[in-house]
Amino acid sequence: MAATKKLLRALAGETQEIPPIWMMRQAGRYLPEYRATRAQAGDFLSLCYNPELAAEVTLQPIRRYGFDASILFADILLVPQALGADLWFVTGEGPRLSTITEQRDLDALKPASEIHETLSPIYETVRILTRELPRDVTLIGFAGAPWTVATYMIAGRGTPDQGPAHALKDGNRPLFEALLERITEATIDYLSAQIEAGAEVVKIFDSWAGSLKGADFDRYALEPCRRITAELKRRHPGIPVIGFPRQAGEKYIGFAKATGVDCVGLDSDVDVDWAARHVQVDGCVQGNLAPHHMVEGGQPLIDETRRIVKALSGGPHVFNLGHGITPDANPDNVQVMIDTIREG
Repeated sequence: MAATKKLLRALAGETQEIPPIWMMRQAGRYLPEYRATRAQAGDFLSLCYNPELAAEVTLQPIRRYGFDASILFADILLVPQALGADLWFVTGEGPRLSTITEQRDLDALKPASEIHETLSPIYETVRILTRELPRDVTLIGFAGAPWTVATYMIAGRGTPDQGPAHALKDGNRPLFEALLERITEATIDYLSAQIEAGAEVVKIFDSWAGSLKGADFDRYALEPCRRITAELKRRHPGIPVIGFPRQAGEKYIGFAKATGVDCVGLDSDVDVDWAARHVQVDGCVQGNLAPHHMVEGGQPLIDETRRIVKALSGGPHVFNLGHGITPDANPDNVQVMIDTIREG
């Protein structure tokens, strides 16, 4: 069955007339069934750590839309929590964490090898999904990239310019690099455990990669991705990896070759004709419909969907959004997008 799964075929380099489809955050607040299940769980973290309910929300968009892939429902900040950081969510504002700004903060974290007790419910969710997903649907595991996770751990929250992380990087590079190393080691072990539980593909989300410039991008976005990918492929030969260095701009060029990932996710700012010439030449690309089309719908949604499919039809392509679907999206527009792709 694995050889016939559309996503795995694309990641192996096959050009398909109709690309496989999935969406970042496809299990989420835009779906009424998700909101009902989250209310049942009580809060976001309780949902993440309840394997039965987390599997349920992972399956909901598959039942509704028939996507070609399903991505594990979890959160990139579970890794810092497993390392010993305090984590909580403020309604309407997002995540909050205890901060890492001094050596004693780093010293208080657990070794990477001790994350699995906290994260064991996530692995159980994966095992449930391997049993419950339709046989033609690929299961994707994921983690945040070390730089992106570090930005939250240093600032204690999301920030518009990742300023606190840049300040630590420039002001105390040994501490910054030691934190990145701890996250990298934990991420390798976390993704490896997801694969052992049944994930068929893993994705590395570097949502804030674009704020790293020049040599810093190579050192703190590209190199950790390369290390994680190489070690996962050493432990699990043949496992496909998707990299998503969001807003990398010109740094998308050569990213697949430099890191060893099997597919590069493109954000919505990337011109698809440019990507076909400069990124897709190295293998599979994923993306990159702007999420606002899922809110606004109409003919612009249809036209842009067709334009992306056509522009990337000359090579392996996974259709996706350029970032996660937003809570105000209209579920009907998701079906329009899928119908446009599959019916031409």
